[in-house]
Amino acid sequence: MAAGIREKQTAALKRMLNFNVPPVKNSTGEPVWKVLIYDRFGQDIISPLLSVKELRDMGITLHLLLHSDRDAIPDVPAVYFVMPTEENIDRMCQDLRNQLYESYYLNFISAISRSKLEDIANAAIGANAVTQVAKVFDQYLNFITLEDDMFILCNQNKELVSYRAINRPDITDTEMETIMDTIVDSLFCFFVTLGAIPIIRCSRGTAAEMVAVKLDKKLRENLRDARNSLFTGDTLGAGQFSFQRPLLVLVDRNIDLATPLHHTWTYQALVHDVLDLHLNRVNLEESTGTENSPAGARPKKKTKKSYDLTASDKFWQKHKGSPFPEVAESVQQELESYRAQEDEVKRLKSIMGIEGEDEGAISMLSDNTAKLTSAVSSLPELLEKKRLIDLHTNVATAVLEHIKSRKLDVYFEYEEKIMSKSTLDKSLLDMISDPDAGTPEDKMRLFLIYYISSAQAPSEVDLEQYKKALTDAGCNLAPLSYIKQWKAFTKMASAPASYGNTTPKPLGLFSRVMNTGSQFVMEGVKNLVLKQQNLPVTRILDNLMEMKSNPETDDYRYFDPKMLRGSDSSVPRNKNPFQEAIVFVVGGGNYIEYQNLIDYIKGKQGKHVLYGCSEIFNAAQFIKQV
Repeated sequence: MAAGIREKQTAALKRMLNFNVPPVKNSTGEPVWKVLIYDRFGQDIISPLLSVKELRDMGITLHLLLHSDRDAIPDVPAVYFVMPTEENIDRMCQDLRNQLYESYYLNFISAISRSKLEDIANAAIGANAVTQVAKVFDQYLNFITLEDDMFILCNQNKELVSYRAINRPDITDTEMETIMDTIVDSLFCFFVTLGAIPIIRCSRGTAAEMVAVKLDKKLRENLRDARNSLFTGDTLGAGQFSFQRPLLVLVDRNIDLATPLHHTWTYQALVHDVLDLHLNRVNLEESTGTENSPAGARPKKKTKKSYDLTASDKFWQKHKGSPFPEVAESVQQELESYRAQEDEVKRLKSIMGIEGEDEGAISMLSDNTAKLTSAVSSLPELLEKKRLIDLHTNVATAVLEHIKSRKLDVYFEYEEKIMSKSTLDKSLLDMISDPDAGTPEDKMRLFLIYYISSAQAPSEVDLEQYKKALTDAGCNLAPLSYIKQWKAFTKMASAPASYGNTTPKPLGLFSRVMNTGSQFVMEGVKNLVLKQQNLPVTRILDNLMEMKSNPETDDYRYFDPKMLRGSDSSVPRNKNPFQEAIVFVVGGGNYIEYQNLIDYIKGKQGKHVLYGCSEIFNAAQFIKQV
């Protein structure tokens, strides 16, 4: 697992695009030109990992959706990457009958059933195209990797495995089974790609437990079937030499409903919270400026721009977990260093235009030629730097507008105080009633966090007062009734989650910190510094990974799919701390938790942790589900 999941899934995709043969490094020959046909699921898996340029380098000249109108290209091989659904199989059979391509390499994202395979075989026989179907592969890639250490299950049809779907009061057993099977299928694919068999721990009496039981059974069955096991030999790659197996901690979203509603202060989580960040692509609306337009003129229309935040973006990789003030400062520094480099190139150019033939000029010229050559050779690098600076300037400016207009710094600080049970400097009613602070949704989030975090629910009289203030502020009270039921239910089950007892330290206002020439006018925004405190999910991981005894996790069930007989115990057989762990949240996750885990593991030498969830949502999407 030392190699991140992003690397492993990318390698699997590249092998698939190379007709399921590992690509040869340093081969100078032209790649075989081919067409890639995918469905929406395949598109979502490939797009965060491979750029169009990388696809072209692999020989992909065209990439098309399966259900689009495609013309026949009779002398080109086609690589298919699709889910084995009924309609996809029908369309593939139709392609065979229409003889669209020279040969067909069929790759299924998830395992295909015997009966569907027979449908394809019958179509191939009927179309006299048996020899053209070159390979059929189950790829076991049914999950989406967003970071080296983060994955989600699906993006298409995610409402089928959403928090609401799992927690609906009127859900039937068969519907629940279907949801659990979908989640387990993706987790199984994840471990096949990772090449490791985990030891599973989960809380009792939750959806996470149902996932654990099914996943244990599925891994066990696959290991039993020695001839077709996916966990032997070459598929394991480096995995087989790693004697330490990873720990999989399955937790249920219900253990912590406050964090998904929390306002945040780190860059990536803020972008996800206030902008439209989706599969590592952020969509911004940029107004083309309203200056110097005559009075009464139509406002200029907004242009939509999208930016990819990728693994190769060094600034993003370095700062996505930093507090926002730091990010603004770093963008400014990058910009200044870029300008200095640009000025140097300009200066050299002007020197190169030296007149006259005197010796001094000529020796200077030869000296500067070397400098200019190196400056020119670094131009592509400079241009790339400029593109990234522009990207982050635009994204950070958009985030800053939200922070200032909604006073998100105030919300973040206030919520941290509520969650850590510190004394509040302003009453909650004042915060809700303040017309200048935040949107109705911000106020609702704040109140729900207060309601979830308080050990004693507010009295009916107080609650009515809060409700009135929330209604006056234009809030929709629907989520409150759900959280009320949830709280009553969990009260019977367990004590409320605690969130540590530290609060962010304000470092004074920004205006002093930022130099005056900065692009970012930060006046009035608090410069809050985060202190590391473990959220409930991180605390649970810490207990289980370090084998600590703690009432919170002592009764977590223990599964080892490699043991011959499954035993229902919560006593771990392995007493050593784990080096590698995967935390998976059933019911959806968020970047706040992800960042908290990453910060936690940084302090642990040589340990790795991966964060996964059934879907990733921000507070606005989550509040609609409760």
